[in-house]
Amino acid sequence: MQLTFGTTPWTYLDSTAHIPRYPRLEERTDCDVLVIGGGISGALAAYMLTEQGAKTVLLEKSRVCSQSTGANTGLLQFMNDDSLTQIIQMFGDERGTRIYELCTDAIVQLGRIAQGLSVDAQFIPRSSLYYSSTPEEAGSLRQEYDLLKRKGFPVSYWDRQQIKSAFPFSKSAAIYSHGDAEVNPFRLGLGLLEKAASQGLRVYERSGVNRVAYTDTEVTVYTETGAVRARNVIWAAGYALQDWKPDAIAERVFTYALLTEPVQDLSWWHERALIWESHRPYLYFRTTPDNRIIAGGLDEPIRELHRPAKLLHERSERLLQDLARLFPELSSIRPACSWGGVFANTVDGLPLIGPHPEYPHSYFIEAYGGNGMVYSYIAARLIADTLAGHRREELAWFDLWRSFSHPSAPHSN
Repeated sequence: MQLTFGTTPWTYLDSTAHIPRYPRLEERTDCDVLVIGGGISGALAAYMLTEQGAKTVLLEKSRVCSQSTGANTGLLQFMNDDSLTQIIQMFGDERGTRIYELCTDAIVQLGRIAQGLSVDAQFIPRSSLYYSSTPEEAGSLRQEYDLLKRKGFPVSYWDRQQIKSAFPFSKSAAIYSHGDAEVNPFRLGLGLLEKAASQGLRVYERSGVNRVAYTDTEVTVYTETGAVRARNVIWAAGYALQDWKPDAIAERVFTYALLTEPVQDLSWWHERALIWESHRPYLYFRTTPDNRIIAGGLDEPIRELHRPAKLLHERSERLLQDLARLFPELSSIRPACSWGGVFANTVDGLPLIGPHPEYPHSYFIEAYGGNGMVYSYIAARLIADTLAGHRREELAWFDLWRSFSHPSAPHSN
C-alpha cells in the first residue's frame, strides 16, 4: 500500500539540503540487534541501542526517513487523543497517570537528544491550546482540566474571554498546556542516524526484507543481495507492518495536511502555540520557523476510499476553509504543498510495543495514534532498556495481544 501521496512538507522545505545516502546491503553480516525500518521509530531505536554499545544494523527498503516520517507534521504533545479521564477509565488511576507521565518525559528527552545532534532538528518548546469544539463539550473539558491539574500536569483553564484575548477567535473553553514542542521529524530522523552511524551503527538503504529464518538463539534476515544474523530484531516498519502482521486492535486510515506559503506577520498567533480541538476526528494547526502554517486532519477510513490522492485538492481546500474560520487574517492564504497519507489508530488509543509469540527474538514498534513520535520514543526506550537487561514493567501495558473495547470516538492524527 502506498503510504503517502502529494508533496510532503519537509521534502518541500529541504529540497536543496544535502541528504546522506547509505549503501545497499551486499554481504552477509551479523550484529546484536537488527532494526528494520529507517523512519523515526527505527532511528530512535538504533540511536539508543548504539549509545548503549550494542552492535546494531539498520535496514531500510527505500531511503531513510522518506516514508511516513517525511509526512509527519511534527507536533509533540503529552495530552493524548484519548483524554486522561478515558485512559484512567480503561487502565486504572495509577497506570493511566503513568502513561501520561511517560508522554511528558518523552518530550523532554526528545528535546535533549535534539540538542546533541549536528543537524538542526528545529525542536522548539511550545504550549498547546486544546479548545472545545462545541459549547456542549465545555463541561467535559473542564472536568479533564481538573483531573490534569490534580495530577500535577502543567495546564491552565481558559474561558471564552481568555481565548478571545489571546487569539483572533472565540471558543467556549480551552485547556492551555505547557511542556509540548514542535519538531522537524525528517531532520530529527536524519540527525539521529548520522550520529549513531558515527558511533558504529551500520545503515543500509534499498535493502528490503525478502525472508526471515528463526532458530532457538537467533534470527537471520535475508535481503535481495545480503543477509543479517542477529540475536534480536526490532521491527520498526510503521504502518506497513499491517500488510503482513495485521493487529486485531489496529485500524489504518487516511489523513490530510497542507503547508501554507509564508505569512508576513504571525504576532497575533499567541506564543505560536500548537492548536487542536475536542471534536473527533480533530483538526490541528502549528506554525513553522519560517512563518508558514501546517494544517491537518479530515481523517477518513480506508475502506470508504478508493483513490484518496484524487481527493487531495478537495481536502486541501477544506483545510484552508477551516484555517480561515479560525483566523480570518488568512482568508487569502494559499498552500505551498499538500499531502495525504496512511496512519493507524488502536481501539484503546495506545501504541503496540514489545515481543510477539509468533515471531521469536523479535520486538515490534507500532507507534500508532496521534501521538506517534512521542510513542516512538517511549517504545525505543522501553525496548532498548529491556535488551540491556533492565526490566520495564510498562512494556506489558502496550502488549500486542491486548484486547479492549474503546468507549470513545475515532481519533485524528
